[in-house]
Amino acid sequence: MRNTPRAITALTAPLLAVSLAVPSTALAAARPVAREPIGGPRLGERGIVVDVGPGAKAPPKIAAGAYIVADAGTGQVLAAKNPHGRFLPASALKMLTAVALIPKLDPNATVRPTRETCEVEGSKVGMTPKLTYKVSDLFHALLMVSGNDAALALAQAAGGVRAALDSMNAEARRLQANDTLAGSTNGLDVDLGLTVKTQHTSVYDLALIMRQGLKMPQLRAYIGKNHHYWPAPPTKEQRKKGKKIGGYPIYSHIRLLPGQRYEYPGAIGGKNGFTMAAGQTFVGAAERNGRTLIVALLRGENLWPDVTKLLDWGFAYGPRVRPVGVLVEPVDAAAGEPSAAASAAASPHAAPAGSSGGGWLVPAGAAGGAVVLGGGLLLLLRRRRTAAAGPAPARVPVQSGPPPQLGGHVRRVPGGDDPLNPSEGTRR
Repeated sequence: MRNTPRAITALTAPLLAVSLAVPSTALAAARPVAREPIGGPRLGERGIVVDVGPGAKAPPKIAAGAYIVADAGTGQVLAAKNPHGRFLPASALKMLTAVALIPKLDPNATVRPTRETCEVEGSKVGMTPKLTYKVSDLFHALLMVSGNDAALALAQAAGGVRAALDSMNAEARRLQANDTLAGSTNGLDVDLGLTVKTQHTSVYDLALIMRQGLKMPQLRAYIGKNHHYWPAPPTKEQRKKGKKIGGYPIYSHIRLLPGQRYEYPGAIGGKNGFTMAAGQTFVGAAERNGRTLIVALLRGENLWPDVTKLLDWGFAYGPRVRPVGVLVEPVDAAAGEPSAAASAAASPHAAPAGSSGGGWLVPAGAAGGAVVLGGGLLLLLRRRRTAAAGPAPARVPVQSGPPPQLGGHVRRVPGGDDPLNPSEGTRR
């Protein structure tokens, strides 16, 4: 990387030079154009968005930069705060990793992780290059204990980090999650040199991604599981018994599941995250009496109590409030256009005022290629290398990683996903 500036110049200068040759009329078309936000005009508002009907109460006060409560079945947005505001996602981004890669990977395929994969920063399940791991085990670790190492191993299985990111961002575009840009497969930010300009999402987009995930039986199984047995090198005692593979149980970080501290009746599961830069983040779902609600939250401070309050409000008053928007349908991949339902529901997207980034109509051809490829190269070249709760009758144990006798540990770093603090609502 010593010649990084020269490499960037060599690769991007020809494209940028061509873009300068684009007629001024075409460049004028590249200026931001005001568009109605995806999901409906009210979702462009930055404050609390709700239309309380007779007999309904306003949503509870939540200490978060943004949140959304939506009906997964009808797609109706019941209430939101800053729904299209762009924030760092932390490990809530792993829901997109799963939604994008589950259809592409054989759950029975195996992966041998690299040393770099095993030594990633932040929370990890505990991997070694001496073993191979099933893809299904990696998804369990990704979604249950927020394994940053599992996320990189899944990227290996998908053809590498670049290929995995391409799949994630393509899936976001297909879902019309246009506030979302993935710069990592695990949600780490500062440790990878990422900021809200180079990795971001919105609560609206997280709801779209979660809604898609609920259609996947495999994903529902992963996020709804409270414990899973993780393979590991055998201990001395296991070797004496002739065992070649050992292991230990891992427990879900989702405190809403049965036996957890904030057990919530009907909880389906979800994905939480935390970094110092992002704060607490979450997307998940619960079901009662045939209704499934999705809740997403970004830049939170009191995660599980606030998620519980939003779910309680949604189930109690959802049928009495007037929807303020809709979760749009995915783009028809074959036709390359929104489905009929999506076209009827919303207009093309532009970021609401005050959010990072914006909706740009980039002229086709060289100028568009220069902007996209140049930005992609900068992001790629900036990238550096890059465990916890289960089905006990009373209370799920908390585990931060592999047992000490197996040589496992979890590093707590300023930019790393913390498996304990997010669940308890504390900040470091």
